[in-house]
Amino acid sequence: MNSAVPLPLDLPELDFEAAGGTRIRRSILPGGVRVLSEAVPGARSATIGFWVAVGSRDEYHATATPSGHGSTHFLEHLLFKGTPTRSALDIAVAFDSVGGDSNAMTAKEFTCYYAKVRDSDVPMAIGVLTDMVTSSVIDGGEFETERGVILEELSHAADDPGDVAGNALFEAVLGEHPLGRPVGGTSETIEQATREGVWDHYLQHYRPNELVISVAGAVDHEELLTLVTRSLDVAGWERDVDAKPVSRRADTPARLADTRSLTTIPRPIEQVHLMLGMPGLIATDPDRVTLSMLNAVLGGGMSSRLFTEIRERRGLAYSVYSFAGSHSDAGMQGMYAACAPRNAAQVADLMRAELQKLADTPVSDDELARAYGQLSGRAALGLEDSDVRMSLLGRAEITLGEYLDLDENLRRLARVTATDIADMAARLVAQPQSLVAVGAVDDDLFANVDTRKE
Repeated sequence: MNSAVPLPLDLPELDFEAAGGTRIRRSILPGGVRVLSEAVPGARSATIGFWVAVGSRDEYHATATPSGHGSTHFLEHLLFKGTPTRSALDIAVAFDSVGGDSNAMTAKEFTCYYAKVRDSDVPMAIGVLTDMVTSSVIDGGEFETERGVILEELSHAADDPGDVAGNALFEAVLGEHPLGRPVGGTSETIEQATREGVWDHYLQHYRPNELVISVAGAVDHEELLTLVTRSLDVAGWERDVDAKPVSRRADTPARLADTRSLTTIPRPIEQVHLMLGMPGLIATDPDRVTLSMLNAVLGGGMSSRLFTEIRERRGLAYSVYSFAGSHSDAGMQGMYAACAPRNAAQVADLMRAELQKLADTPVSDDELARAYGQLSGRAALGLEDSDVRMSLLGRAEITLGEYLDLDENLRRLARVTATDIADMAARLVAQPQSLVAVGAVDDDLFANVDTRKE
C-alpha cells in the first residue's frame, strides 16, 4: 500500500496487500452483509468481530418510547442469553471448551460481538456468533435477570470516580448531542426499559445490510465467505438480493450548544478526579494525526509535558494524561489528573497552561521525534495482536470509509510539523472549556480557575 485504500459501499470486491505482507479482502454479500478479512502469515489463531453500526447515540429518549436509552447495552447482554437452538450455557460452553474468548462491547456509534479462537475453531465461532446476532430470542425471564446485572454494572461504574468524571465530561462538552449520553444508560432508564422496546430496537437495527463481519489472523477469505453464507442460511435471515449496505453516518461536524464550564460532583473520597475538556475533531478529520502527535507531547507518557510538570516537578498528582475521542460528527479533547483536594485548582490551572504553551511555542525537534517514535512504536506493537487488526478493519468499514495500514500511518505521522501541533493547540484553546471535578469539592474551590474562553 502506498496510500489509504477507500472502502466504497458500491464496490462488491476489494483485494489488496497491506504492510507486513498481510492480505486484506472485502466482499459484499447479497443482502448487504460486508465481510472483511486480513490474512496474517504464520498466525495460528483468529479474532472474529460481528459489528452493527448502532450505539447509544441511536437510542430514543426513554420518555419518548420504551426502546430508550440503554437498549443497545441491553442487547449486548441479551444476545449471549440464547437462541432457538442454543441456550446461554451452550454459547458459553462452545468457547470455553476450546480455550477461546468471547465478549462484546457497546460504544456510542457501534456494537461489536467478538471471539478469539484457534484457526481450527473459526467455523464454530462463525456459527455461534451468527446465531447470536441473527436469532436471539430476547427471553422475558432472561431480560429481567439481565436488568439486575446491568444495574449492578452501572453501580460498579458509579463507584469509580474516573468513570463518573468521564461521563460528566462528555455531557458537559457535548451538551444535548446524543453523543453526550453515557453508553450504558442510567439506572433510571434501565429500570424503565421494557422487553418489547428492546426487541423493537433489535429488529430495527440488526439487519443484513447493517452487519459487518471482520476477521484477522489465520483466515482464508473464500472459506470465510462460505462459512458466513452457510451460517446466515441456517439462521434463515431473510436477505434481499437487491439490498445495499446502509450508508455511513454523515461526517459534517455538529453544532454543539449548552457547553457547561464547571461541573463538581461531591464524593467522600481522598482524591479529586479532574477532567478538563473541549470540543475536538471528528473521526474523519484529516488533522486527527496531528491531534495524535499533540497528545503524545502533551500527555502521552512519562516524558510528556503534563506528566513532567504536574507529577515530576511539582509532585501534585500520581496519574495525569491527555486523551482524545472522535466520532462521526463530534469529538472531544481532554486531560485527566487525580490529586488531593487542596491541589485541585492548581492542577486545573496547570493543565490549561500546558495546552496554552503548546499553542504559543512550537515543540522542539527532540519532542517531535519522541512523539513520532512513541506513536509509531505503539502502532507497530499493537499489530502483534489479531484483536487490534480485527478492530481496525471494523472501524475502517463502519466509520472511516478507508483503510490505513501501518506504513501509511507512519507516513502521515512523519509529515506532522511543530507548526502543525502549535496550530492544533491554538484551535483547541479557542474552544469553550469544561472542567469536571469528582471528590471532596464544590464550585467555590475553582472560583479563580478560568475554564471558559470568552
